[in-house]
Amino acid sequence: MSSIQTTARKEDTAAELSEHVAQNIETIAALHAEAEHKVGRHQRAIESVTAVLARPQAIYAAVIVVTLWLVYNLAAPRLGLVRIDEPPFFWLQGATSLSALFMTSMVLATQKRQARRVAQRDHLDLQVNLIAEQKIAKLIALIEELRRDLPSVRDRRDSVAEAMTEAVDTNAMVSVIEHTLETGHPLTPNPKNPIR
Repeated sequence: MSSIQTTARKEDTAAELSEHVAQNIETIAALHAEAEHKVGRHQRAIESVTAVLARPQAIYAAVIVVTLWLVYNLAAPRLGLVRIDEPPFFWLQGATSLSALFMTSMVLATQKRQARRVAQRDHLDLQVNLIAEQKIAKLIALIEELRRDLPSVRDRRDSVAEAMTEAVDTNAMVSVIEHTLETGHPLTPNPKNPIR
């Protein structure tokens, strides 16, 4: 497939997206771009080095360097060369320990920023879910009202639908979650005192 066909296909796909979906995609892209724009120069440098070190080639390079170091220092006296690091290879141990310290610090710095972004996304997801839950509760309430008002539909009491018309009590949900985390046992639902 040529690049012109690929571009045309992408444009057709974008045209098929509803305005609502396109707006959501633009919002997510803007949030991502804003988060990336706020990243400092030092953080970017650390993440670049971490990305390089995370590749398999970095492991191969480390193995090759350590092997060459050991081979050279073991063979140097036999070849009449100056040994840089005598067994038990204190310089090599120091270099690997220092490298491990730097790598660990860089990985932790990278993970800290990623964890912050995940927490922000989780918070946004929670807000969207709570809003969606409120909208669904309102829709159920409207449908129940419509059902009661229509003369052609038999009026009956639906306790499940009535319970679903109420928005979730977030404070009660937090209490249940905290209780479950503390005790390891979920609270059993009380039909006389539902969470909803």
